[in-house]
Amino acid sequence: MRVLITGAAGFLGSHLTDRLLGEGHCVIGVDNLATGSHANIAHLANEPRFTLEERDICKPFDVGAVDYVFNFASPASPPGYLKLGIETLRVGSVGVENTLEIASRYDAGYLHASTSECYGDPLEHPQSESYWGNVNPVGPRSVYDESKRYAEALVMAYHRYRGVNTHLVRIFNTYGPRLHPEDGRVISNFMMQALRGDPLTVYGEGGQTRSFCYVDDLIEGIVRLSQSAEHMPTNIGNPVEFTILECAQAVLEVTGSKSELIFESLPQDDPTRRQPDITKARSLLGWEPKIALKEGLQKCLEFFKAEAGVAK
Repeated sequence: MRVLITGAAGFLGSHLTDRLLGEGHCVIGVDNLATGSHANIAHLANEPRFTLEERDICKPFDVGAVDYVFNFASPASPPGYLKLGIETLRVGSVGVENTLEIASRYDAGYLHASTSECYGDPLEHPQSESYWGNVNPVGPRSVYDESKRYAEALVMAYHRYRGVNTHLVRIFNTYGPRLHPEDGRVISNFMMQALRGDPLTVYGEGGQTRSFCYVDDLIEGIVRLSQSAEHMPTNIGNPVEFTILECAQAVLEVTGSKSELIFESLPQDDPTRRQPDITKARSLLGWEPKIALKEGLQKCLEFFKAEAGVAK
């Protein structure tokens, strides 16, 4: 296939690019590098089946006929979307519409990277796809949450009214190599602080929960979903729930760090619980994650050591 991946220089986009190239496809990557990085795709410099176009998908564009569109373009971490609030709203609206137009024009399949943030600070636990969410539409995080919720509505509209073969993946917390070391998310924060010997910053009392999926598991679920006949949102994530304190302890064990914990105020609208119900993915795709948290942390230890400037 000839595949378009937006956000191809990002954490998830670059791993998806590797996976599809490994399957023999040609990939046209598009990224404006607002939060992506050339470093994530530097290893593809001599790959003839990969090209990168630096462009803003909020401006109409056309890369020619494609068989599939994977839309992963958006800031995804709190520091990114809080800094680029208006840009985040635009890429989740105008940008998504532009990519859907390409899929419609060339009768291509389409998968949009949505998020567990559509559930907000959930009142239902664990979160199934039928839950409509508990989102603050005007809070600081709304630039991300509402851009993703609007994008889902737009994707479903193109499916219903234009007949586009669309797919929606709701991605839960994911980690692995190429996760930006300063992106403000739990794993990267803890790994960098532990390896530098700094205190680990815990927000609130550390009792809030997250469910961490290793990137290889996530990409496998996404690829399977893209090949399915399912058009409604599908959760892809690891259902094993950890408190933030448990995550901190796992990082300390894997890194061998003696760092202490410090506690700071919980950010506004930060979800207190996050755990995917993956019943649908199990039954529909035959998918579930295989890599446990400590094994995954071990797999990305060398990446974070290099980022922290720690000798191997």
